[in-house]
Amino acid sequence: MKNLKYKSRGQSVYLLEEKLTKLGYEVRISTYFGLDTHQAILDFQKKNRLAVDGIVGPMTWGRILEKEEQSISFNDKSLSSEDLRIFAKKHQLELATVKAVNEIESRGKGFLPHGRPVILFEGHVFWRELDKRGVNPDQFSESRLKNILYKSWTKKYYVGGRGEYTRLEKAAGMSDLDEVHDAAYASASWGSFQIMGFHYKKLGYASIDHFVSEMYEHEREHLKAFGKFIETTTFSGKKLVQWLREKNWGKFAHGYNGSGYKRNKYDTKLKSAYNKYLKDS
Repeated sequence: MKNLKYKSRGQSVYLLEEKLTKLGYEVRISTYFGLDTHQAILDFQKKNRLAVDGIVGPMTWGRILEKEEQSISFNDKSLSSEDLRIFAKKHQLELATVKAVNEIESRGKGFLPHGRPVILFEGHVFWRELDKRGVNPDQFSESRLKNILYKSWTKKYYVGGRGEYTRLEKAAGMSDLDEVHDAAYASASWGSFQIMGFHYKKLGYASIDHFVSEMYEHEREHLKAFGKFIETTTFSGKKLVQWLREKNWGKFAHGYNGSGYKRNKYDTKLKSAYNKYLKDS
């Protein structure tokens, strides 16, 4: 999420003010960060033992999102059988196919116990996303940043759970530049189906903040993002959703999981799960 302060403008301000109203603050929801929002932020920071500076940076954003999620029952955010049926109909897929994909390709629960969506921060993607935005990653190559910014993929810095948010917030707080904040949030995979943030534009979200905000809402939004992904992503000449309709598990698994799909047996796992659900239907 972008750093925001008094007189900021844009979609991120609108999302912030929506969340403040959910937390009981009486602020006007618009795309302008006015005095009412400024006072609300100062009050929120004071009550939550944050630096009282009126700036909505990574720590304040994180606490606002956490407080919002604490007000929603964790169980209320889980997918239902009806959600899967609606998804199957919308994307012209057999229900057994959707259930198989949900079992094998999702990470189980899409939310951590404290209410935030499951994420995995990728430091090599962060390097690429900074460069794409015209920000030279080499200027940040300090030893204290080695676990969040590196050129090549490695899993040695993964910590899982809440620790991934510590890495994300460290990356987002590395600089006051909006480009750095956007690059950080675009460099994490989000929710049950671990959709990378940098896909937000292709999937029809107005901004990376919009995408992230939706991922905080419900596993239903995770499924919706997955649907957009398979409808827009082409592999070997066809959309991923088409490979699913044909039940070509190998092509789908290769396109979705990459070349390591055979090593992890994603194709055979999908086929086995499909046959199981087909018998139950």
